[in-house]
Amino acid sequence: MKKASNFPVQKGGLMSSHPGNPVLEFELPDGSTTTVTVKRLFNAGYAGKDQKEVRAHIEELAELGVPAPTTTPALYPVSPYLAQQTNHVQVQHNETSGEAEWALMIDDQGRELLTVACDHTDRKLETFGVAWSKNASPDVLGKKAWPLSDIAHRLDEVILKAWVGQDKTTIQEAPVSALLEPEYWLDVLEQRGERLPGTVLMSGTITMKPGVDQFSENWGVSLNDVQLGTISAEYQVSLMPAPIG
Repeated sequence: MKKASNFPVQKGGLMSSHPGNPVLEFELPDGSTTTVTVKRLFNAGYAGKDQKEVRAHIEELAELGVPAPTTTPALYPVSPYLAQQTNHVQVQHNETSGEAEWALMIDDQGRELLTVACDHTDRKLETFGVAWSKNASPDVLGKKAWPLSDIAHRLDEVILKAWVGQDKTTIQEAPVSALLEPEYWLDVLEQRGERLPGTVLMSGTITMKPGVDQFSENWGVSLNDVQLGTISAEYQVSLMPAPIG
């Protein structure tokens, strides 16, 4: 297992609950439900297992004006209220898009769970700062979850997929094993003192297919496993009203 040694240790993991922390509910494979009161939310970035490919991607993004990270993989703290189970995302302009990801969660009972998620990102703001862009729109999570212990040993069999548009054109698809594994990020959280109930960590995303318009009014993502079935999330994107001033 790759050691998670390049992230600073912080005391932020001891954050207490706040009335504004969202409470998300998930259905588990046995039919029971559980809740995650989101106290801390992180978005991983540049988290492909093949870091040579990640470096090539960073160089491509640099040509579009996106600043390169100081280290890879990266980890961006995000406001907890942005963890949402919604079917509607409002944005300020037409250059935003989702990213297919899995989300690692520690529920209110301390159990480690996996669900599907879509990190909706402001692509204009991304050219000024990736961390800023991650805080501009919600992280949309599924409404089902799997215990991590049920799936961690066969992530190469689990397919992460995203589609866009009314015709559900596939824009991303790869095995979950293309990304750094949840155990890597659990080590990071442990070092930071944040492997605690209420933590949600988004995995970072997989490559988008060329020629597919990412700036769509419809986004959907799924995790598919032969044994446990499918977890999905879909939402519509709409523009906010024009501002005055």
